[in-house]
Amino acid sequence: MAFSFPIGAYLFFNSQIGDDISYGYPWSGFEFIKGFGGSAGLEIADVFIAAWVFFLILFTISVLGPKRNFLKVLSKIMAGSCGAQNGNYLVQTVKWFSILIVLSEITDIVQQKFGIETTAPPFENDLLQFFGLTISPILEETAFRLILIGVPLFLWYSRKGSAGFFKSLWNPSNLPIGDSKKAIILIVAVGVFFGASHIISDQSWSNGKFVQAAISGIIIGWVYYKYGFVASILIHWATNYLIYSYGYLVSSINEIPVATAFSHSLLGTIEILFVITGLMSIFMLLIDYRQKKLEV
Repeated sequence: MAFSFPIGAYLFFNSQIGDDISYGYPWSGFEFIKGFGGSAGLEIADVFIAAWVFFLILFTISVLGPKRNFLKVLSKIMAGSCGAQNGNYLVQTVKWFSILIVLSEITDIVQQKFGIETTAPPFENDLLQFFGLTISPILEETAFRLILIGVPLFLWYSRKGSAGFFKSLWNPSNLPIGDSKKAIILIVAVGVFFGASHIISDQSWSNGKFVQAAISGIIIGWVYYKYGFVASILIHWATNYLIYSYGYLVSSINEIPVATAFSHSLLGTIEILFVITGLMSIFMLLIDYRQKKLEV
């Protein structure tokens, strides 16, 4: 994961994936400011740098906390202590991202057997696509997790008024949630809505993306509910920026389309590693669940 930061920066500022468009291309995201007499004057490079630094800060936080650093938790997991994994954001990010990869692969295999294809929306320029993939986790996590899950959970379960609002948005587990049924129903509903949003927009995926995106939305929503905003947004970042940074790297070096690059052996090896990690994570979850059942 850490290597994707310099790879992405190199691709954005030093490669030729944008063809005739460079990082100096104007960003129209704040065009509405002009209506109030102001001037945004932002380039996509400005927004990319802000997002890149934002995710680097979150990644650093995930390595160090919230309770134990990544290496200490990893060493305990390697020693056979499955219960130690809850003390670190990055461990949860890797675990649930890997599980998401496994479930996405299974979904894709099943859908292909029924003739359901998953086709990405067309993008005229690879640099603009990579830019969009970089910033979209911030926008979508703010909407689908903070607003649609975090705010309702605070209104339902908070007993301190507005005092703990931002703390509960950062990590809903700070709320005194006794009965989690309403929370789980909300997470599933928002996850389904998240899946639908990927196929109903003007530039949307094909219908085959719905199930994959809905599963992703439910998993990320669950991670947000249990472990907080850092882990959930990093999973979303990994599905976008992390994967495509390697895809565009292979595309740039070999001068092939990015769609073809995902058939390269490097991407295949990375996918296999995540699938293995995902299967191990599922196995660890089952062991942990069985142990808790025995304790009861």
